[in-house]
Amino acid sequence: MKPRGKKDLETISSYLSLRKIKPDLVLSSCALRAQNTVNKLVESIEYKGKINFMQELYLSRPNILMDTITLQDDHFDSIFLVGHNPELSEFANILVDENCSKMPTLAILAINFDIDCWSEIRDVKGKIDFFIYPKQFRYYMPKQISGVLGKD
Repeated sequence: MKPRGKKDLETISSYLSLRKIKPDLVLSSCALRAQNTVNKLVESIEYKGKINFMQELYLSRPNILMDTITLQDDHFDSIFLVGHNPELSEFANILVDENCSKMPTLAILAINFDIDCWSEIRDVKGKIDFFIYPKQFRYYMPKQISGVLGKD
């Protein structure tokens, strides 16, 4: 991983750690870069749960991404989906009413759904909880994040 990518991952991981955000399940593309990113991210946020690296998430159309999510066990309350653009951006625009332009590398889009089972996401729109990406923190970094990174 390049130095900038490492720094960006630390920034995003710090944000997730500060908000105490951990998924119940991680679904990731099997691409090497995605695997490396996921492995470093879960280590940074001290996630000990299940990670599925899936061929289905490598450059798959949004309908395949939808099928992948709807087939997940309903005991999972939160799922991290790690994939590639433009497919993830297209999928995000299916899931929410707001327009999500192209998501940059290492972007995190957190969507809340009022559902009881994952199959219901086909029929509802979610609400964006937060949308972050590394460039947001290049010129202004909240003190909490810079403190975690040791940059006070």
